Amino acid sequence: MSDTLDRLLEGLPLKHLDRAGWSRVGVQHPESVAAHAWGMSWLVLRLCPAELDRGRCLALATLHDLPEVQVGDLTPYDGISKTEKHAREDRAAAELLADRPDLLALVREYTNQASPEARFVRDLDKLDMALQALVYRQVADTQEFVDSALRSVRTPQIRALIAAIQDRVQI
Repeated sequence: MSDTLDRLLEGLPLKHLDRAGWSRVGVQHPESVAAHAWGMSWLVLRLCPAELDRGRCLALATLHDLPEVQVGDLTPYDGISKTEKHAREDRAAAELLADRPDLLALVREYTNQASPEARFVRDLDKLDMALQALVYRQVADTQEFVDSALRSVRTPQIRALIAAIQDRVQI
């Protein structure tokens, strides 16, 4: 029982880990990584198309940033290559989920963008960032986050939503 409790406690620091990008642009008390995961889960529930496995998308959204509990919320401004970032996150995921290979496989599926669900959830990750940019636009210049989201999203419906956010952020 003690091992189970220890494993459950390992992920909880995500509740208190601030999203680094928002801190970088001066947002006081930004959302946590766990709050971001909840936001993505909300988006899955609202936007998941019928042809995708909603449960799988929810699991991917919940787990996609779990490795950050050990490596932190690394951004392109941290001077760490994408290859090194992915390697660090994979090692952390392997340690955190050593007793749950099924969950580790989901983290790797997301990282490798190995399924339609993983690609959709990645687009929701960008949509969540753009939505949060809209929320924070009153306290910080968040245009770069919306621009970045729009450049990388492939799903037409999500691109249209981000374009609408971009219009609001530029006002």
